[in-house]
Amino acid sequence: MTTVRPIRAADRDAWLPLWRGYNDFYRNEPADEVTQTTFRRLCEGADGFFGLLAEDDEGPVGLAHAVFHPATWTTGTYCYLEDLFVSRGGRGSGAGRLLMEGVYAEADRRGADRVYWHTQQYNAPARSLYDTVGHATSFVVYRR
Repeated sequence: MTTVRPIRAADRDAWLPLWRGYNDFYRNEPADEVTQTTFRRLCEGADGFFGLLAEDDEGPVGLAHAVFHPATWTTGTYCYLEDLFVSRGGRGSGAGRLLMEGVYAEADRRGADRVYWHTQQYNAPARSLYDTVGHATSFVVYRR
């Protein structure tokens, strides 16, 4: 059975392969300092960050990282789901949906007005989940 819980400092060794798998998927190579800072922020809840782990009887199989931030369209906050990843072994277990539900629950607990995220257009497996837990918008993402 898969469950979801907040990331703890003792989870670093189990979290790291998931973090690397996520970054490999997106062809990203964060510096060690970025990895260390990200994990610290997730565990401490620093800078609005929070993180969840999905785990089964074998251990962690997925992660979700989100950031709460103020917004100009509300007096409340928004929750940006920045990272969501489930290992190959955890796929099909419902871990992704449980992680999304965990993010929604934390957003509700903190009174966030919105949860939002983006993904690659070609990421069909993730999009098939996202289409059931949210709705696509007409916004296009630009970056510098």
